[in-house]
Amino acid sequence: MPVQPPDTAGGGLVRTRSGVLVPADIDPFHQALHHVAPSGLIGQTTQTSGMKRLEAISGKAVGAENLWMGQTHVAASTASGNHHHGASETAIYVVSGRPAFVFLDLDGDEPVERRIQTGPGDYIFVPPFVPHREENPDPETEAVVVIARTTQEAIVVNLDGLSWSEVEIR
Repeated sequence: MPVQPPDTAGGGLVRTRSGVLVPADIDPFHQALHHVAPSGLIGQTTQTSGMKRLEAISGKAVGAENLWMGQTHVAASTASGNHHHGASETAIYVVSGRPAFVFLDLDGDEPVERRIQTGPGDYIFVPPFVPHREENPDPETEAVVVIARTTQEAIVVNLDGLSWSEVEIR
């Protein structure tokens, strides 16, 4: 959508052809919303054993610069491999199932493996570089979660265990 010369009111704004004032340095990407239907989810993203990641919002999907969002599916009676998401913060919303999120709690005298049991409507926050895994103990129901990350792409570093010894912070 081409923009016209700055409006006489000034203030660093320009008037679009439709008459709307927008910041002069607006990125054309932000002038239209992007709709991603379930059929448009992308499965060609970094994967971890025991789960399937589907990408919806990312740099390659919609031109996002600072955000990645998608779904993760963990089949019944399945645990994912251990992994972390690099420097990305990760927010998780449980859509269906009762997945458990497992990590190594380092607050005590000795590291202890902890499980956070969740259900539909729950949220989980995974800080950067924290080794973890998802488990779905339910023998019949797939666990589905929506994930949002603070990077435009899905950073996934697969690990042998939950120990921080394999984590390289760059």
